Amino acid sequence: MEPAERQLLTGPPVRETLKVRTCRSLSSREVPVKPDNHTGETETPRELSERLGLHFSDFSLLTRALTHGSYLNEHPDAQQDNERLEFLGDAVLDFVVGAWVYHRFPEMSEGDLTKLRSSIVRNDQLASFARSIDLGRGLRLGRGEHSSGGHRRDGLLGSAFEALLGALYLDAGVGAVEEFVRPLLDEAQATILDVLSDPKSALQEWAQARQLGAPGYHTVSASGPDHAKEFEVQVEINGRVHGSGRGSSKQAAEQASALDALRSLGLR
Repeated sequence: MEPAERQLLTGPPVRETLKVRTCRSLSSREVPVKPDNHTGETETPRELSERLGLHFSDFSLLTRALTHGSYLNEHPDAQQDNERLEFLGDAVLDFVVGAWVYHRFPEMSEGDLTKLRSSIVRNDQLASFARSIDLGRGLRLGRGEHSSGGHRRDGLLGSAFEALLGALYLDAGVGAVEEFVRPLLDEAQATILDVLSDPKSALQEWAQARQLGAPGYHTVSASGPDHAKEFEVQVEINGRVHGSGRGSSKQAAEQASALDALRSLGLR
C-alpha cells in the first residue's frame, strides 16, 4: 500500500493535513474558466494545472487523471487510465463533503445531512462541478469518444472530476482537496439545498391544488453510450411545457425538469 493511500485509511486529522502544501483557492476572479481565446484544442496537463492553480509536484498523476480508457486503447505508450484514481477520488470526496455539510449545517439532522451528501456526490452534480472549471478541455480521449462529444457527457465528466481529486490527494493530501472543492460547494449551496424538498412532489402538489392534473414527464432525448447515457426530459402541466432538465438517469432528469419548472413558476 502506498503511503498516501495508508494516510487516507488511517484518517488524518484535517487540521494536521492542512499544513501540507495546498493548492490556490478557486474563485471566479482567480481562475479563467472559459477564456475568450479558447480554440477547442485539448489542454495539456500543465496548462490545466496552471489555469486552475493546482501546482502538482508529480504531473504523471494529473496526466493519469485526465486519461480516459478510450485514449489508452489508441495510445499504447500511455501506461494507465484514470479508473483507479476515480475510485480513490470517490472515497476522498465522500469524506470532504461529509465534513463540509457537517460543519456548514450544525443544526441539521443526520437524515438531512445524508441526503445532502448523497446529492453532492452523485454523478450529475460532479459533472456540473467539472463543467464549472471546464475540465473537459483537458481530457485525453480516444478519437471516437472525442468526436462523439465525450468531453461534454455527464458520466465521463463526473468520473474525471473524481479522478482529479484522487490525483490531487496523492500529490498534496486531503487538505488540498478540501481547499479546491470548498469554493465549488459554497457556490452550489443554494442548489444543493433544493434536494431536501422533492421537486417532483412539490410540483405535483402545486398543480393538483389548482386542479391542473398531474405533471407529465417526457423524454426528449437520450444520448451517449449505454454506460454513460444522458437524458433530457420536459415536464408538462395541462398541455404546457413548464421546465426541462438533464441527468445521467431518467429519474435525475425528471427531478431537474421539475426543479426548473418550480423556478419558472417563481416557487424556488
